[in-house]
Amino acid sequence: MTQRMKWSAQLFGVLLCALGLKYFYSTASPDELRWILAPTTGLVELLSGRSFEFESHAGYMSSDNRFLIAASCAGVNFLLTSFLMLSLRKLWRDRNQSTSWKLIPTAAVIAYLSTIIANTFRICIALELQRHPFSSSWLSANQVHRLEGIVVYFGFLFFLFFLTERIESRDSTRVIRLLPFPLAIYYATTLVLPLINGGHKQGMVFWEHSFFVLITPLLGILLVATFLFLKQWKNFSGVKEPT
Repeated sequence: MTQRMKWSAQLFGVLLCALGLKYFYSTASPDELRWILAPTTGLVELLSGRSFEFESHAGYMSSDNRFLIAASCAGVNFLLTSFLMLSLRKLWRDRNQSTSWKLIPTAAVIAYLSTIIANTFRICIALELQRHPFSSSWLSANQVHRLEGIVVYFGFLFFLFFLTERIESRDSTRVIRLLPFPLAIYYATTLVLPLINGGHKQGMVFWEHSFFVLITPLLGILLVATFLFLKQWKNFSGVKEPT
C-alpha cells in the first residue's frame, strides 16, 4: 500500500467511525449509553455531592427527582467533534509522511476522556444554575442553558486543540493561523450535520439554536486570537511584562 493510499484509507476510516457514531447516537437509548453516562454521573456525584440513580429508558435521576441526566446529556456530539478534530488534524499535519493506524484509537480514547470531563463540568454548572437560577431580561432560562452548553463544549474543544498544538510547537503564530480549524469542525458537527438531517424543520427553535452556535464560538475565537496576537506583538517588540 502506497503512502497516498494508506492516507486515503485512514481518512475514510475516520469518517466511517464518525458516521457510525452519529448513526448509533441518533437511535441510542439511555441504557445503550451507559458506557458514557455512568462515568460522567460518577464524577458529577463526586464533585457536586448529589446522588443519582439509574432508571431504565430514562437516565440517571437525582435523589430529589429534580434533575435527569438523560441521553441528550451524554455529550456524544462533543465526542464526535473532538474525535474528528484530533484525527483530521493529525492526518493533515502528517499528510506528507506515513502515519500509524494507531491515530484512530488514540484520538478516540482522548476524545472519550475529554468528553467525560467536559460533560461533568457542564452538568455541574447546570446543577448550580438550577439551584441558583440566573435571571436576565435578555435571556430565558432555556437560552441560558443552551449558552452554557455551547461555552463549555467549545471551550473544552478549543482547550484540547490548543493543548495538542502546543505539544507539537511552541510557536504562538502557528496556533493563531490554525484557530479556524477547530471552529470549522465545530460548525460542521453542530450546524451542517443537523441541517442536512432536516433540523431546519423544527422552525424557530433550530434557527435560534443555530444563532447561538454560530456567534458564541466565533466571539471566543476572536478574543483568543486577539490575546495571542497582542502577546506575540509584545514579544516581538521587546515589551517586558511587569514583575
